[in-house]
Order: sequence, then structure tokens, then C-alpha cells
Amino acid sequence: MQSHSADLLPSDLDQLCINTIRFLSVDAVQKANSGHPGLPLGAAPMAYLLWSRFLRHNPRNPAWFNRDRFVLSGGHGSMLLYSLLHLTGYDLSLDDLKNFRQLGSRTPGHPERGRTAGVEVSTGPLGQGFANSVGMAIAEAHLAARYNRPGFDIIEHYSYGIASDGDLMEGVASEAASLAGHLKLGKLIYFYDDNRISLASSTDLTFTESRARRFEAYGWQVLVVDDANELMMLEKTLEAARRETTRPSLIIVRSHIGFGSPNKQDTFEAHGSPLGADEVRLTKERLGWPVDPPFLVPPEAQQHFRKAVDRGAELEKSWEELFERYSREYPDLAKELRDTITGKIPGDLSGSLPNFPADPKGMATRIASGKVLNALAAKVPNLLGGSADLNPSTFTALQGLGDLEAPGFAPKDRQGAVGGEWGYGGRNVHYGVREHAMGAISNGIAAHGGLIPYDATFLTFSDYMRPTLRLGALSELQVIHIYTHDSIALGEDGPTHQPVEHVASLRAIPHVVVLRPGDANETAVAWLLALERKAGPTALILSRQNVPTLDRARYAGAEGVRHGAYIISEAPEGKPQIILIGTGSELPLVLGVQDKLLERGVRARVVSMPSWELFEKQPPEYRRGVLPPEITARLAVEAGSPMGWQRYVGDHGDVLGVLDFGTSAPGTAALEAYGFTVENVCKRAFALIGMAGEGA
Repeated sequence: MQSHSADLLPSDLDQLCINTIRFLSVDAVQKANSGHPGLPLGAAPMAYLLWSRFLRHNPRNPAWFNRDRFVLSGGHGSMLLYSLLHLTGYDLSLDDLKNFRQLGSRTPGHPERGRTAGVEVSTGPLGQGFANSVGMAIAEAHLAARYNRPGFDIIEHYSYGIASDGDLMEGVASEAASLAGHLKLGKLIYFYDDNRISLASSTDLTFTESRARRFEAYGWQVLVVDDANELMMLEKTLEAARRETTRPSLIIVRSHIGFGSPNKQDTFEAHGSPLGADEVRLTKERLGWPVDPPFLVPPEAQQHFRKAVDRGAELEKSWEELFERYSREYPDLAKELRDTITGKIPGDLSGSLPNFPADPKGMATRIASGKVLNALAAKVPNLLGGSADLNPSTFTALQGLGDLEAPGFAPKDRQGAVGGEWGYGGRNVHYGVREHAMGAISNGIAAHGGLIPYDATFLTFSDYMRPTLRLGALSELQVIHIYTHDSIALGEDGPTHQPVEHVASLRAIPHVVVLRPGDANETAVAWLLALERKAGPTALILSRQNVPTLDRARYAGAEGVRHGAYIISEAPEGKPQIILIGTGSELPLVLGVQDKLLERGVRARVVSMPSWELFEKQPPEYRRGVLPPEITARLAVEAGSPMGWQRYVGDHGDVLGVLDFGTSAPGTAALEAYGFTVENVCKRAFALIGMAGEGA
């Protein structure tokens, strides 16, 4: 190995840097005795080329807004990314690399957003990072269309990534790739690390279609590099990808997993396990690398990589100077963009909400949500989103605010259009029937920054979004998920569409706040909370059927939603004998039960509990005030799985829920069949407080 930078030819320096990435990764995996060495060994050349010659970023300010985004979708190869971050000058030390996969480490087994400087999204579950990148490219295209002006390309950057065979096997990547091609996202460029080995076998056993022809059919530019180690060809190909402005690009790079390993190259043994001490030694010898010391960073390589620090500072400085000139030329746009970048929202939003007067007929909370959403979107310019082909049912179209489509898009008809601009500046995202990708793309939009995304589907189809919900929560990304048709009350579509276990399963995901409002005014407050909440996803659970708009002169104001649970109607004339807990569309039912019980001389307190998570964040004295421990007769009513409600009703309480999959019948008949009637709830209440009677 050469030892003096003056003696190194450019090609020698490149090879030195590539091998530095390789063996930092291999040594970290070996020290941890855990990890995936094969991907870094094979993909190091493409990663080095991108990071040293193309990627616009600032290691000293990973949050610089106009940076290029990079996503390692094959997150199992995380040491490739950690090596790049350390070498190019991010706040990630050599000791951090040596602490790979250990407790409290800043180099966890798979990249985690928020734990490691420079990691854009949490990846590992395959296909997710790829779909996140589509969201990032959508965000860049939208913000550029909204804010760029002639001579002022304030928003102008690429979204790059490396995907593995496993990424392209997963359906979420296929869904996202299809939409990316339709939207003509020319600034989305992916290297496909085509090493043809998965964790358990050769891909020949399961994955034999032409990936190139598949992506061409999606509308992507497909380019091929036959040898991952041909740096000049990689460079020319990446330049060609950057020149293509109307198609995303997939660069298929034929690589060798575990490259250089005499006994494990091109085998699945190099995928998910350390090479072993002997094989590490042999691999280093084969590639001309010193066996010792481990974690070697030659000074020449470090000096070359660290040029990214000064280069990044200069890039950001030039951008800030451009922004200053832009601010003088377009002060209103500049202020709005600054606010969106920093996540600032107007402080007077409550005054912009529609007024929902008391109405015994009321409206479905999905309809109320649509009215609130449109009122808020008029005041919050960075709010955008859409549904999985369900706008007429989820009421999530932003009227008159345009459809986000590729410039020049001309549909055969405009059914489903909402009016306004057709192009990247539109704020309605049409996802098609792609729930899984919709959630992952929304995560990518949120991770990009500057935008607050929402998405929507029926609650039962949240099952298709579970991986994206979990990763959004893990990453604490502000995404607003709208789930309508929230119970068996949706009716005739039957058990395939009637959610039962879904709300309980959403409540089980850490960092997700679930809000199930009970009427139109609770829905309005829930939306404000979702906009204000930055540190994780919010799920709004909304009804298909009408629910009464409650008379707030009689009942407590809907601002109590902010506490997660509140006393909406106190027991008259003395201490309550029983506490009735209602949530969502069952809240009016519980209030009706309170009136019926009073006719029989039973004093009941009614608690509205739209959010367990928010209630748990309240001080203990508040929670005890709403649910006093001494009142043990408690009955919770929710038209879904009763799982988890025991924590609020206690050992002596009861839960009326649904223990089956529902039934195909009109919504009112389905509710009656499962006991969601005033008479049945009264009967259960009487049983709790030891009284006889049918409740009728």
C-alpha cells in the first residue's frame, strides 16, 4: 500500500479510499461479532464515487436544507454509511465505529434517524428506504415549484440511494417506483447493488424477472454498469442519470457481495454474518490492505475524504448568499419558505376553524375532518397529502389547491381533480391504490423537511401500512394518518372492511398518538393537535356514519381533547356511582346512557377519551381527577377490540367491545347486533353497580 499522498496517482488514491471504506466496515462488523460485511465490500466503489464527487452536503451542518439526500435502503449494510459519515467529517468518531451495534451506540445495527448525524431515515426493513426516497423527491419537486423563481433556484437538490436485491423484491418498493415513474421525478437516482445474493440463498431461486425491463415499464431510465469496480464507468453513468430530467434513474451495478473475500465472495455467508478473523485476514491480504491495525484510516485517505468539510461549508455559504438576494427580491415568499423550513405554523389557527353548532343529526367525523382540513390548508401552506384512491370517501381533497402531477400531465378526463394547478406545485397527492407506499412516501416527505404530509385510507387498510407506521414512529416523523370508516358501523361492506382490532393495534405502537374524536368539534381540536405535534405520527380515527354534533353549552368544551380524556358530562347532584367512558362515534351513545340511568336514579359521570396516549401524558392528579380510584364501577364502550381498556376500567369494571370480525349488514343493524344500544349499555351499567333492571 502506498504511504505518501505525493506518490499516489488519482486512481491509486481512489482505490485507497474505497478500501478504507471496506475495511472500516469489515473491522467494525468483526469487532461486534455481528452485522453484514458483504454489502460494504461490494458497494464501496459506488458509494465512494457518489460521496466524493457528486453529493452536495455539509458534514458540519447535516440539516442544511438544500443538501442532496442519501438513503441506504439496504440498511443491513449500515457500516457502509457509518464509514462514509466518519470519513467525510460528520460528528461520528472512530470510537463510535468501534462501538458498532453496542448498547447506547451511535452506530446501531441499522441506520436510525435522530441517533446518528447524517442519517436521513431509519432503514432496514427492505423497500422502506427506497419508498422514503420517492417522498423526498416529491418534496423537492413540490418546494421547487412553489418557491423557485428565475435566477433563484433556492430548492435544487437530488435524492440518491443504494438499493439491494431485497429492496426490489419487496412490494413497497414496486408501488413507490410505479408512482415515481408516473410523476417523472428526474432528481431521484438509485444505485441497484445487483450482487444476486440474498441472506439465505442466491436470488436465482426466487428473483428471476428482468428488473431492468420492469423499471423501464414503470417509466424509469435504466442504466447498467457491468462491474462495480469500474469507477470511470460508474462516473459516466451517474452523469448520464443526472442529465435525465424527466425520468427517475435506476443504475444497475453488477457487484460481488463480500468482494475480495477468498472463500465467501458471492455467497450468502458474506451477507448476514461476520467474515471471521481468518477470512478478514485473507481478504485484507488479497486486496493489499495491512492486516493490522484494525480500523486503519491512512492519512492520505482521511485528507481526501475531509475535503467534504470545506466544500460543504462553501456550498451552504453560497446558498445562504443566494437566499439573501432572494429574500430582498421576494420577501413574502422567502419568509414563507423560512417558516416552512423551520416547521413554524401560524399561531391563530383555532380562529380559522369552521363553527359546528349543536345538531342532533350531526355529521360523520370524516366529513367534519374534510371541512377542518380545508380550512387549515388555507392557512398552513406546507400542508399537503392525499389518499389511496379514496378522496370521495375520506374527504381529504384540498379544494382548489391543485393536483401534484408531472408538468404537462394531461389526463384523459379530470374526474377526481380538485381544481387549481396541475404540476409539482399542486398540494393534492394522488397515491392510487398503494397504501404501503403511501405511508412510506409520506415518511419520506416528512423526513425531507419543510412539509407536513397527511395520507388517508379506510381504517381496516391500516394493516397495509403497519411497517411504515412503525418506522415513522421510530423516526418520530410528523405524518398525519387519516383513517376513516372506523368501526362495524360502516355497515354493508362487511367483515373484510369492518375494522375490529385495528385501533388497539395502532395504540400499541410507541410514539403514535391515536385520536378518535366523538363529534365534529372534537375532530377540529384533534386536527390542531396533529399539526402542533412534531415528534411522531398522529392517527385520526374517523366515522363513516353521522354522529350528533354535541351541544357544548350543555357539555364541556371540546378543548378537553388536548388532555386525551376529559369529563364531558358530570354526574348531577352528587358523587358519581359509575363512570362511563366513551370514545369516537360511541360517545353520543354513552351520553344517551347517562340520561337513561338518571331516570332510574343512577348518577353517572361521562368521560370522553379520544386518546390514551395524550391522557397518559397528563399529570397524575389530573388523571385521578378524571378517573378517581375510589370509583370502581366503570364501563368503557368502543366498537372495536376491548384489548387494553382494562387499564382504565380496573379489575371491577367492564368493557363493551367487539370480539368478532363484524357482519355484513346496515351499520345500525350491525351495531345493534353487537350490543351497542342504550338498553344494553344500561344493563351492563346496572350489573356493575349491583342494581337489577333491564335499563329500558
